[in-house]
Amino acid sequence: MLIQTVKSEIVSHLSYIIGNNNEAAVIDPRRDCKIYQRIAKNWGAKINYIFETHRNEDYVTGSLELEKITGATIFHGPGLPWGFGKTIKDNQEINVGTLKIKALHTPGHSPDSTSYVLYDLESGEEPVMVFTGDTLFVGDVGRTDFLGEKMTPVMTGKLYDSINDKLFSLGDGVIVCPAHGSGSVCGGNIRQREISTIGIEKKTNPMLALSKDDFVTEKTNEQHQTPPYFKQMEAYNLNGPPVLGEIHIPHPLTASEFQKISEKAYIIDTRTPTAFGAAHIKNSFSLTPKRLLNVGWVADYKKPILLVVEDLEALDFATDNLFRLGLDKIAGYLEGGIEAWYKQGFPITKNGLLSVHELKKMIDTNQEITILDVRRENEWNDGHIRGAMRIYLGHLPKQTDKIPKDKPIVVICKTGNRSSFGTSILLRAGFDNIYNCLGGIEAWVKAGFKLTKS
Repeated sequence: MLIQTVKSEIVSHLSYIIGNNNEAAVIDPRRDCKIYQRIAKNWGAKINYIFETHRNEDYVTGSLELEKITGATIFHGPGLPWGFGKTIKDNQEINVGTLKIKALHTPGHSPDSTSYVLYDLESGEEPVMVFTGDTLFVGDVGRTDFLGEKMTPVMTGKLYDSINDKLFSLGDGVIVCPAHGSGSVCGGNIRQREISTIGIEKKTNPMLALSKDDFVTEKTNEQHQTPPYFKQMEAYNLNGPPVLGEIHIPHPLTASEFQKISEKAYIIDTRTPTAFGAAHIKNSFSLTPKRLLNVGWVADYKKPILLVVEDLEALDFATDNLFRLGLDKIAGYLEGGIEAWYKQGFPITKNGLLSVHELKKMIDTNQEITILDVRRENEWNDGHIRGAMRIYLGHLPKQTDKIPKDKPIVVICKTGNRSSFGTSILLRAGFDNIYNCLGGIEAWVKAGFKLTKS
């Protein structure tokens, strides 16, 4: 039996390819899917099946792309009006060489959620591993809020039953292969470890130690964020996204070419917060590579995208990950970077940069400032700077009217990356006396300064 995990960075997506006796299957493929074909070729196998654990909300699935290049059959779970592929029945079995895959309908995260149990028939009739999608993670379980507040308790109850009645019955030794790792927005406390067993999860996963009533209460009270781009992902993954075949390679644009397009596009600048703060093109969004997922709060699928990057490696990273989010209209990137822009005499703008020591001095000398904390609620509750106000980063574009314009604004997050995005949002909204606090709360604490929880 052959198995390989394929990880996608910013959405912490884990997909899998399994193979045996010249046959292979892929579970939850990503959109740039030729990697699975390369792996199968190295194994001397042909991909015959594609299994989707659920309609994903946070990235575009690659099932149709992979079907186009392999001719494989796509299966997904019952409960939704799919526009492509085939619906697999509960307990239906598919053979892949001498491997057997059995579908287990495990609703809760979504109505169609299906786990796939893998049997190695050469070793016996006992299950070996289970691909759990967003039903069960390492250290956590999937979200249950996507159908709305009224349905959350109902879906949570279904999730509890799916885990306790179906997954637990597989046996403690069965290996758990989830669809996401740590950092995914599809769970709140997923651990760094990306593989586990049913037995280990029963012993160490805090959610699995709860009674059904407590489980429902805990999940119902969770505070998750749902970026607006999720609606686009849901539509794509239900009806089928555009099949492009290849990731579009952005063209290099001279500063003049870039400038002509810029008014009809939106600009994503992936350079460091310090570089962005020192000089950037007006109305750019500051999104470092690891924070590119935040583009989902401002994404416009009808507009072209222009990129400002530090090097070609950053360009490739941005292009790949935007493609996985369905953002295909990349019109090009600024050749020569920001230096090429200002050398042509085009205007630049900037925002202020503060160290935590400078911020502390401003506070101690009673300077009139607004400290804007853009972290999540749980981060805020763990400790924040006294006197700060909080607006979650994703909600900031629609809540700028809550922020006073009559004094300087210092934007802060955990490390200074999300806050750089926040400063760019405020600049686009017409604020002009903005500072990004470099190092954020993490640097504040390391410098020995106090936080409050009141």
